[in-house]
Amino acid sequence: MKIVATYNIKGGVGKTAAAVNLSYLAAGDGQQVLLADLDPQAAATFLFRVRPRVKGGGTALIRGGAGLDKAIKGTDFDGLDLLPADFTFRNLDLILDTTKKPTQRLARLLRPLRTSYDLVFLDCPPGISLLSEAVLHAADLVLAPIIPTTLSLRTLDQLTEFIGGLDGHRPALLAFCSMIDRRKRLHKEIAERLPAERGDVAATAIPALSMIERMAVQRAPVNAFAPRSAASRGYAELWAEVRARLS
Repeated sequence: MKIVATYNIKGGVGKTAAAVNLSYLAAGDGQQVLLADLDPQAAATFLFRVRPRVKGGGTALIRGGAGLDKAIKGTDFDGLDLLPADFTFRNLDLILDTTKKPTQRLARLLRPLRTSYDLVFLDCPPGISLLSEAVLHAADLVLAPIIPTTLSLRTLDQLTEFIGGLDGHRPALLAFCSMIDRRKRLHKEIAERLPAERGDVAATAIPALSMIERMAVQRAPVNAFAPRSAASRGYAELWAEVRARLS
């Protein structure tokens, strides 16, 4: 079982859209996939038409009062399940802090799922926290969307340093340009330059398109309701790069 975390220190960069579409594409490839929504905003949970509630909340989940398998829900798509978010997930840092070896806790919770799933996506809230450390210790690959601006490049450097400073397990990093507007000279320059300069940046860039915003209206992955769109092609190309990295 491989674990991919869509994560960045900065919010509003397209993490959830990537997690939702890539998990859908992975399931379409015949893999058994789980998307775990760890963000209390529950955007991925909303997009998959699942109620944002876990019995016992984050405390039961993290401290073992409720097994992950009991919290997992099916989606409308074959081979794709969802661990829904819960508003109590806003306290996951505090809950983790009450456990032994908190940065290892998430990895231990996910381990029993190896017999059921080929791939797990973790849709993570932004920021640097105890939860994000636990995510990095659990993940095989961190998929980091970045908007091609100077400040986002600084955030990518911070994320690289954050991962490099971890003790023990360190996930691989694959960043990609997200929400790119090629009418903007800076967006275009960075999106073309960055993959050439860094081996941890994908060649695929996801454009800023209204079709991606329509996911919230359709409540489905863009690859499901608009499979021939430019947005769908972009995510398909990104999934091919992610799949190659995982191999």
